[in-house]
Amino acid sequence: MAAPSDGRHPEVATWVVRADKAVRYEVRMCRGLLDPVDTDLAEAGGSDAAGRRRFVVIDATVDRFFGDRIRAYFDWHNFDCTYHVVPAREHVKDLETATGIVRALDGFRIARRREPVIAIGGGVLLDLVGLVCSLYRRGTPFVRVPTTLIGIVDAGVGVKTGVNFNGNKNRLGTYFPADLTLLDRSFLATLGERHISNGLAEILKMALIRDGELFDVLEASGTHLLADRFQGQTSVSDRSADRVLQLAIDGMLRELQPNLWEQTLERSVDYGHTFSPTIEMRAMPELLHGEAVALDMAFTTVLAAHRGLVTAEQQDRIFALMRNLGLPTWHPLLTAEVLTEALEDATRHRDGRQRFPIPIGIGDVAFVDDVTVAEIEKAAAVLPGIATTAAESR
Repeated sequence: MAAPSDGRHPEVATWVVRADKAVRYEVRMCRGLLDPVDTDLAEAGGSDAAGRRRFVVIDATVDRFFGDRIRAYFDWHNFDCTYHVVPAREHVKDLETATGIVRALDGFRIARRREPVIAIGGGVLLDLVGLVCSLYRRGTPFVRVPTTLIGIVDAGVGVKTGVNFNGNKNRLGTYFPADLTLLDRSFLATLGERHISNGLAEILKMALIRDGELFDVLEASGTHLLADRFQGQTSVSDRSADRVLQLAIDGMLRELQPNLWEQTLERSVDYGHTFSPTIEMRAMPELLHGEAVALDMAFTTVLAAHRGLVTAEQQDRIFALMRNLGLPTWHPLLTAEVLTEALEDATRHRDGRQRFPIPIGIGDVAFVDDVTVAEIEKAAAVLPGIATTAAESR
């Protein structure tokens, strides 16, 4: 800490406080998380007999499929739990839903150092609970159990929390890591194919910006993983499911770790997230998050091809894979006007510069600040034809 005076002006005192806070959190892949003999969830937060209470927040859909098993698991391990069920959907990802969780948590009278909140659900629920825990008593530990593919590979592994506000995606939020994230792909068995595709969009994002091997695995196995819902019904599909998830999560964490608080605004994982927030909010509830990201990636691929950064062959492969993964490649909202407005909003979010992540081939990315309205108009004009051709050749 600096001295309280500079000596020249004794009547003026100035202090500069510097402090560092170490950040450590764990992401762990599991099998059979709700099997009573598995102790991963029971031991999250410690096994102290004095801390055998848990406040468990569950997505309403998850509660319908797994609620009995969740309650039986905690009963088996002699926990005294309060369950708060939330209908967590994008259109209610707001402060009102968050404060409803706060009210229930306040009634629970949590011992916040030894009774971590347990969040079980998809990305929307994890974002809501993360925000609540970051605010409640200025920081309450929590454990995440993602139950959707997009939760497993994206929302469940980073540190960002958030809610939508004033018609804007995640306009209010914090950086607050869960102490532990437990990933079990058996939850995906109950998802519809569209929700598997939704998560595959975020996996494809990682393949396009940093991992050509992941792209190759998706080309070879993506269609089967989609139909199989990552359940590994054969030894080959089991290995493919593990490999895809491990590559995607490892890539995501390697990108996030050096820049958790986003001090550097050139973030490769922002690929697919320049135009998609605006598209998603305007189309809500028609589009899922991953579908909006896929539309963003499709448009950006065309824009990159026009710059000579992606070859015609690579563009064809990308669009073919998108279609095989059940992802959309065009939508009526992809007009030059909407896309230009979206880029302007992203530029404000990125401190006045575009910092636009654009693919270089398959597996690499660059950042540019010079995307023009004319480029957007040209790419928007040809995208419908490219998307139609990809659909017909599927």
